Amino acid sequence: MRIKVHKATVLNLLLTQEDTDHDNKITIDDQGPRKFKLIATTGREHIVEGTYYLANLLQEIALEKPDDKGEIYIYLNNVYKKPSDRISKMISTHYWNKLTRRLDNNGLEKIIKDEKTIVSEQRLYIPFADIEAQKYYNKICENRKDISIVILPEKITPEYVLSINDKPGILALSFDNKKNEAAPFVVPGGRFNEMYGWDSYFINVGLLLDSKKDLAKGMIDNFNYQITHYGKILNANRSYFLTRTQPPFYTSMILEYYEKYQDETPIAWLKDCVKIAIQEYETVWMQPEQRLANNGLNRFYAEGIGIPPETEQGHFDYILQEYAMNSNLSVHQYGKKYLNRETINLELDEYFLHDRSVRESGHDTTYRLEGICANITSVDLNSLLFKYEKDLAYCIKKYFKNEFLYNKRKYNSEYWDNKAQERVVKMNSYLWDEKKGSYFDYDIKNKKQIDFDSATSLYPLWAKLCSKEQAEKLVESLLPVIKCSYGISGSSKFSLRNVPKDAPKRQWDYPYGWAPHQMLIWKGLLNYGYDDLAQELIYRWLWMITKNAVDFNGVIPEKYDVDKGSYKIDVEYGNVGSDFKYVPDGGFGWMNASYQLGLSFLSEKLRNELDKLIEPDDIFNRKTK
Repeated sequence: MRIKVHKATVLNLLLTQEDTDHDNKITIDDQGPRKFKLIATTGREHIVEGTYYLANLLQEIALEKPDDKGEIYIYLNNVYKKPSDRISKMISTHYWNKLTRRLDNNGLEKIIKDEKTIVSEQRLYIPFADIEAQKYYNKICENRKDISIVILPEKITPEYVLSINDKPGILALSFDNKKNEAAPFVVPGGRFNEMYGWDSYFINVGLLLDSKKDLAKGMIDNFNYQITHYGKILNANRSYFLTRTQPPFYTSMILEYYEKYQDETPIAWLKDCVKIAIQEYETVWMQPEQRLANNGLNRFYAEGIGIPPETEQGHFDYILQEYAMNSNLSVHQYGKKYLNRETINLELDEYFLHDRSVRESGHDTTYRLEGICANITSVDLNSLLFKYEKDLAYCIKKYFKNEFLYNKRKYNSEYWDNKAQERVVKMNSYLWDEKKGSYFDYDIKNKKQIDFDSATSLYPLWAKLCSKEQAEKLVESLLPVIKCSYGISGSSKFSLRNVPKDAPKRQWDYPYGWAPHQMLIWKGLLNYGYDDLAQELIYRWLWMITKNAVDFNGVIPEKYDVDKGSYKIDVEYGNVGSDFKYVPDGGFGWMNASYQLGLSFLSEKLRNELDKLIEPDDIFNRKTK
């Protein structure tokens, strides 16, 4: 059923009556009558009642483009969709498109500006060896005075990156010369308006579920470009990220894509991707004294000099204060001298090595990593690299007859299987605690495990690296202390026991829950046969997303408080994706993906209860910790 209305008239009437706090949304915080008379151009009337349906109506009005008379059709079946159906459809048909970018003539404007840095001149940095990209971007920007084209040096060093800190810009990505178009990519959302490293894997999970083939391939092609031209998959494609990589999910991306679209994808494409994966593994992760630690395991190790330029002004004042006072300088004066290397401070250099490495880990920030990140071989990173090794073994055996030539060297599946097994032995030696029945990060400097319960210690379930006995112990010992009413929190509350009460909260710790943790843990539990537990955790997470969307105009933000089940949180950096008008502006990339993945796993019975918004504890009747 559809109703034709005058868009501006109905929109104004609806907001005037229902949006009593004037934020261009209809939520449970508004004090309107929750009953609106929708009047068609023919005079026909239809009553819409309830916050959820009124918010849906607002979204439908906002999304429809009016004709020459300013009129639109409202399709009532969209207004009255069940919550899970509507959220999923909005993600599939609207949000992915809103978050899609291309670095071409039409799309450059959307991405090149960066609200995280304030500069008058916009810059596009192009790799030294990409001559075709240089020609293309010089041509499309030749008449634009607001964008400067900068060619990167052949060798990119930390010193060079420091020298352009005050000249930030976007980094070029993959461009198809034959089609004369840039490869598409999906940004996380909000102020994160560039292609981010590990976000992209989880986003791709959602894209594949929604059969967004070209978008999913574009993400991988852009990663191929980054490894080829920048030497690594970047934290994100901004100039200040040139010395930082991200958690490694590349092999998972290529295999999941290829195995879905194998019949439509040349084997040569997979071959190129495998070569690039081996290149990344060897040149990014296996370099001694950098990301390969002295215990044979791996660590995050982000090179760079001085203060990370993307942080807001004053972010590190509490760190610089003591040094500034000892030098009889203001914090600003000392920071400027340190940044310009007029003052050498090795203690600060080490602090910022750890700070950059935390950002490289994707977990910025958490008390698990603060001040020690570059000194620890972590459970999450080594689980991911085990998965790389097993993926390469699987791929070479299945698709390349167990022989693969890279850089004049032959690889077979046994080579990579042995690498993976060697890693398991080392992880069991350094990271596994048999008594506690859990994995812990290992401090190579102080030669001890870090006593901190983290969701990342469940990554071995996803990677399939632990034994059934270890999996059982993990589920019994770790899961209960990080499981909350509405999902898995970044850490246990107990792990924060020594953090001063007046210390700032860290967004990757308790009680905050993030999509990547949920997605990996669900799959990990399913890998080891914990189907009922996975269903419960999926339901708790989806209930929270659905309930917040129903009550708050469809909001899908970056993260949640999984103890309270709320997106309204007061923690560092705020909550990206929660600030919008009328319709969520694309939601948030990996949160969208977690919703689609969760629905793909959820039983029909639980999905019906989800649409009724039955509280998780009323279903599972289990006290959470």
